[in-house]
Amino acid sequence: MTEGNELWLVRHGATEWSTSGRHTSVTDLPLLPEGEEAAVGLAARLAGVDFELVLTSPRRRARRTAELAGFPDAEVTDDLAEWAYGDYEGLTTAQIRTSVPGWTVWSDPSPGGETGADVAARCDRVVARARAAGGRTLAFAHGHSLRVLAARWLGLPPEDGRLLRLDTATVSVLGFERETAVVLRWNT
Repeated sequence: MTEGNELWLVRHGATEWSTSGRHTSVTDLPLLPEGEEAAVGLAARLAGVDFELVLTSPRRRARRTAELAGFPDAEVTDDLAEWAYGDYEGLTTAQIRTSVPGWTVWSDPSPGGETGADVAARCDRVVARARAAGGRTLAFAHGHSLRVLAARWLGLPPEDGRLLRLDTATVSVLGFERETAVVLRWNT
């Protein structure tokens, strides 16, 4: 791969559960008014950038963010869905830790949910599509899945996504420096 091949990541705007720290995967919450406002603000940051491929998670919070940011025709792909938390859906990390001390999504199982390897397999397909598309790919998705996606772009194991904090309604850019996959911008 060469310079010019980039993967732009956009985390969806704020929802009720993202602001309260509740793990949200399959629960299809709408954006809060401030999440919608932030998504509209993304449009100016993405305007004038040519994308070969625009993808979005199937969850309405990601699709709505894409729409408000100026990409209503983004291709929906299950590969960008958030990490499935299984029995921990809707719970905060603090709540989970009352029964599983020290639990993190990065190192411990989520009963009935996905493993890091499961999420990485989906993200690897997105990386392959982005690299094959050439130019720039834009992906609208979620906090944990985008962090795994970044780790996989960089050739790292999925659990290294824990090193990459990602706030709502932010833009991050992955690319290359010569032949090495790099982070060009993060959480801006």
